[in-house]
Amino acid sequence: MPHAERLDLGLTLTIGGTAHAIAPADILAFELDLHGWGHEGRVEFRVLDETAHGGQKKDKLLADFLKPDLVEVALELKAVHSDTATKPTYTSLKVKGLGLDKALTEETVAQAKGAAITYRHYTVRFVDAARLLWTQHFPCALYTQKTLQNVLDAHKGDKIALANDWDAVLAATHPLLFLGLSPESGASFYDFVVWFVHARNGVLAYDYTAQGYQLRAAKAATGTPLNLRADDVETVTVVFPEVARHDVAILNAAAESPKNQAITNAKAVTGIRQDVLLRTDIADDVQKRVTLETARLKVRGLEVDLEWNRFPTVAFAPGALVKLPQTAGWAAAGVPSTDTFRVRRMTLRAEPLPPEEAGEGEEEVRRPSPESRYLFTLTTRLERKDELHVDLPPFVTPVYPRFVEGLIVSEVGAQKDETWQAYTDTTTSLDSYKVKMPLFANQIIQVPFNASLLPGHFYFPAYKGARVLVALDFQRAWLKRHLDWRAGARLPSDGQGVHLLVGKTTENGTSMRHFYDDNKPVLRLQRTNASDTEKIELKEGTLLILVKEEST
Repeated sequence: MPHAERLDLGLTLTIGGTAHAIAPADILAFELDLHGWGHEGRVEFRVLDETAHGGQKKDKLLADFLKPDLVEVALELKAVHSDTATKPTYTSLKVKGLGLDKALTEETVAQAKGAAITYRHYTVRFVDAARLLWTQHFPCALYTQKTLQNVLDAHKGDKIALANDWDAVLAATHPLLFLGLSPESGASFYDFVVWFVHARNGVLAYDYTAQGYQLRAAKAATGTPLNLRADDVETVTVVFPEVARHDVAILNAAAESPKNQAITNAKAVTGIRQDVLLRTDIADDVQKRVTLETARLKVRGLEVDLEWNRFPTVAFAPGALVKLPQTAGWAAAGVPSTDTFRVRRMTLRAEPLPPEEAGEGEEEVRRPSPESRYLFTLTTRLERKDELHVDLPPFVTPVYPRFVEGLIVSEVGAQKDETWQAYTDTTTSLDSYKVKMPLFANQIIQVPFNASLLPGHFYFPAYKGARVLVALDFQRAWLKRHLDWRAGARLPSDGQGVHLLVGKTTENGTSMRHFYDDNKPVLRLQRTNASDTEKIELKEGTLLILVKEEST
């Protein structure tokens, strides 16, 4: 329920590097929705301009506000309590964000004496920096032998601060990392980061003190809990979130090493499960996924909703640790007052008081003051300090694979030789091709050395320099298909021929071709090594066997 409340407010808009401080008395209303992972808000204010009527006060914000430049919003608020015996030490809640959209209305107010004056009513909606900038960022970039931290640093931009605490995941070097983000698929870099945190059982945290982000292995649980005052809270509601009622099974579809490993959930309903399907020949990959899915299977505990009758003296933000009051008759059933809770979400709303409550006439202007009265609401959602469930913003899962052309690499033989090469991984003993990716600065990636689209009894490895289509996933790649004919392999269309060409070059290899001469079939098998040629040819009424060495 809204309550009349006095608040000490500060608002600054920075546009194109120019800061515009808004007088507290000119702030008309605001809304804030604060989460542990970020925030969004709206602020309304007005600015007086008397210049059109010969006055001295000028709206210095207008010219910059009309520009399409980036708007940086800094809003600060703290309580003003007049019913305390001694003047307490107030602390502020500070929120900084980037303008999402804005609006402007101009109005003229007639005065009892003198000319009318002009007010401009401004509205700005804002969000945390990553939600604005990263949701418009769709990079398509390949990284080899890099860490996730390298990728984040390359794309965070100069408006976003990252102070991560997840080295086990972010500091590990990977053979391949690919960002294949596209506006058509709807998954932005912001979606990618949230998806990655969700998939790896991490935490995305927004630090309201540093106004930056952290990617963490676990929620922060340090610091001295703040004791909440019972007099500041109007209602307390205990909330019991949905409980996971499924088991999990990890399925590995590799034919030579299939596996079906169950992960049990004590709260599951019999027969209800979620299957995770893998296809890998590496046993460690299966075990890592079992460990990950076991950690992701969390049973949520109770949460507490608080509705406040005023803004607290000591301000806090999501992520702060708090303790509930121990006042008799206040604590909700089942919520021990000894428990420590974490603030998970806050919503704040301030609207102008009706004129009769504000003590102002309809045509009077709010006089300059470091504080103003509002119709104010504040709600908070608390979770236990040891709660494992991670609250994240909604996200779109990135779409993989993306397809990019590459060139097969082989270090066997001379540069001109069209050889093939399998590279054996010393850790897994699996073979792979190396593929050069011209689009991405000729970086070399590795893809599985397998039969691809051919049946297993055809052993035709991809040759050096072959132009191939590569399917790129986030952390793996594979050959999708071949894209060109080998030099010397293509035959004239009027002969309707087919051709099998093997060997290092057309001058050092074997050719078997079938074609039509005068509408009659011809089969020719020819081995060539420089000037030495052996040929067998079958045609209408003729069998030709030829061994020849050209003189040099």
